[in-house]
Amino acid sequence: MSGTGAHVGGMDGSRAGTGGRAAVVHEETRTGLYIRDIPRELLARVPAEQRGPGLGRDAVRLLVSRGSTRVSLHAFRELPHLLRAGDVLVVNTSATLAAAVDARLGGEALVVHFSTRGDDGRWAVELRTPAGGGTTRPRPGGPAGAVVELPGGRRLVLEEPLAAGADRLWWARPSPGRSSPLPYGVPELLREHGRPIRYAYTERDQPLSVYQTVFAVPEPDGTGSAEMPSAGRPFTAELVARLVSRGVQFAPLTLHTGVASQEVHEPPYPERYAVPATTAALVNAARAGGGRVIAVGTTAVRALESAADPRGVVRAAGGWTDLVVTPERGVRVVDGLLTGLHEPEASHLLMLEAVAGRAAVRLGYAQALARLCLWHEFGDVHLLLRDDNRH
Repeated sequence: MSGTGAHVGGMDGSRAGTGGRAAVVHEETRTGLYIRDIPRELLARVPAEQRGPGLGRDAVRLLVSRGSTRVSLHAFRELPHLLRAGDVLVVNTSATLAAAVDARLGGEALVVHFSTRGDDGRWAVELRTPAGGGTTRPRPGGPAGAVVELPGGRRLVLEEPLAAGADRLWWARPSPGRSSPLPYGVPELLREHGRPIRYAYTERDQPLSVYQTVFAVPEPDGTGSAEMPSAGRPFTAELVARLVSRGVQFAPLTLHTGVASQEVHEPPYPERYAVPATTAALVNAARAGGGRVIAVGTTAVRALESAADPRGVVRAAGGWTDLVVTPERGVRVVDGLLTGLHEPEASHLLMLEAVAGRAAVRLGYAQALARLCLWHEFGDVHLLLRDDNRH
């Protein structure tokens, strides 16, 4: 997830109470576009449907960047009129887990964020310190061999950092506890005692249903995403039906996202993904027929590009991907990206540049600030098109 007074969002996406200091855009940085400050009033604190009576998930605004010179602002529900018959929207069907669990390490109170299940049954976890009001703050991981006490007498044994030289995420192995002598499954633990991961800029805890997209399909083994594939959140069943009626197709894939962080903006860790043969066929047919392939979310870009060969032909694929999409690597398949607004130092900005170019991203973010768009998983969304006149 990308992730604060509440603002009233009208049906047209208008905002109330948005006065405040202006943000500053850096011109020369690693991505060529960094924002020194996101004003607090532009951090989306609650979902769109909670900002006023009669509002739905699609009551957000849609910023559209077409190349490096054109930006327009729309209501998100206008999306069917902004796409063309033959376009394909690639969506992530990963369901969001209730991945945060209260725990203890010795006498220390913790919150464990369960990130990713490994092939050997271990889980990558992040240990956090409760900060009051349901929020948490960073805590170094470890030490190796430490036993984390979980609800119901369950335990986690910390084994080693996920990556050399970094101690934020650790591999941990579920272990029988004193009062629970049998092994247990983490998915069962999360269903019984977990809650969605929440960042401090949000106003309050939300039920898990708020973090599920309309595309979410629960996995039989109980795995999923530690954080919501949030670009798909504004879609509703009604909007999907309208898009299909206009000739826009949907191509599903899966990428289970691990935990992100608002304090650390390192590149993404390897994540499990699956691109089915039907999606590969839809994408290849669209490209051959002049349609655009538009990824809904950075997760969809990562999975789809992982399944593409150097010529841009997509094949059924799955497993783990460590692909990081940068301007130097570029994209082979994706013609556009629908995504939220990202933090100033988020590595996702490099992916946006790879899709649309540095100038388009810079102009889009300048307009997002000028138009008082809202940031993070409950905020407004941005459609970047590589070249709207290509076909």
